[in-house]
Amino acid sequence: MWGDIVIAFLLAFITAFVITPHTMRLAKRVGAIDIPNDRRVNKKPMPRLGGLAVISGFLVSIIYLLITTSLEGKINLFGEENYYFKLIGFFIGIVILGIVCYIDDVKGIPSYAKLTAQIVAAIIVVAFGIKIEDISIPFIEGKIEIGGVFSYILTVCWIVGITNAINLIDGLDGLSSGVTLISCLSLLMVFALNGSPLIAIILITALAGAIVGFLPFNFSPAKTFIGDTGSNFMGFSLAIISILGVAKTYTALVLIAPIIILAMPIFDTLFAIFRRIIKGKSLKAVFKPDKGHIHHKLMAKGYTQKQAVLIMYGITAILGMFAVILLESGIWKALSFALLILAIVAIGYKDVAKFMNDDDDKEKINEEHLRKQD
Repeated sequence: MWGDIVIAFLLAFITAFVITPHTMRLAKRVGAIDIPNDRRVNKKPMPRLGGLAVISGFLVSIIYLLITTSLEGKINLFGEENYYFKLIGFFIGIVILGIVCYIDDVKGIPSYAKLTAQIVAAIIVVAFGIKIEDISIPFIEGKIEIGGVFSYILTVCWIVGITNAINLIDGLDGLSSGVTLISCLSLLMVFALNGSPLIAIILITALAGAIVGFLPFNFSPAKTFIGDTGSNFMGFSLAIISILGVAKTYTALVLIAPIIILAMPIFDTLFAIFRRIIKGKSLKAVFKPDKGHIHHKLMAKGYTQKQAVLIMYGITAILGMFAVILLESGIWKALSFALLILAIVAIGYKDVAKFMNDDDDKEKINEEHLRKQD
């Protein structure tokens, strides 16, 4: 298994890293450029088709490993679970969402059109057999089996919700890609600890590898953006892989682990929905972008873009480790870990913030010096 994990990561990483510069040139050629405005933090036009590199790295890695592991007998695509059928639905969903979001990155389309594409892609995935079939209540033995229409609705809502959660936090250099990467690594540990299917482990590893290959071009100061193509793909894939990873398990806590790991983007999305409805006094207001997201609030408090991103990375990492410890060792150890982290942060955050501010000031001085030399 570990050899396949390494291959999944490296193939996805190398492919995404090599293809990203090509997506930057393509973006300039087709006009997929992010122009600065009052909502955006970038100060100059930025190519925004980096998501194509992430998708390419993921698909190259997955297709290679599906072929090789099938030939080796490690994964039975045509067995009882019908993985080949489920993966076809997954890939069709990626294509539909990718085409619509590519058009949005190049020309721009209404928000409701993207939402429609997300719903259609999710329905196709469910129709091909990927769905949530039971719900376990933490700390209570047994599980509630669900089926029929409710199972379909719940799965579609989960996929569309996580897709939008990742898409909506895509507001700062490296934010959505970094948060997704940390979520992938957390889910990988959850899957490995819980004996999840090898196919889910390979899928989450390939997604992580593709993001690592892209992130050097996206972290502050970014050279390219992931775009709606990439942020929608990452959220869509996270939602589906999390279902595949827990589908055959019987540990109650595993079923809430993805929710804990993705708690920050989920909360940000839910809060944005309520905030926009209350402010706009209409359901239509949900589709109107604003500057009320967590990263906007952090920057309004005086944090730099890089600081805000690192804070949100830290929150995601803590939530991810909380989920892993909860699964492996139970609620008391997980809570004690979280409380200890909070205490350490409370004691030292001012000194850390000062250190980061000093570094940012030095970076600004160096940039100004270089501009004067030019």
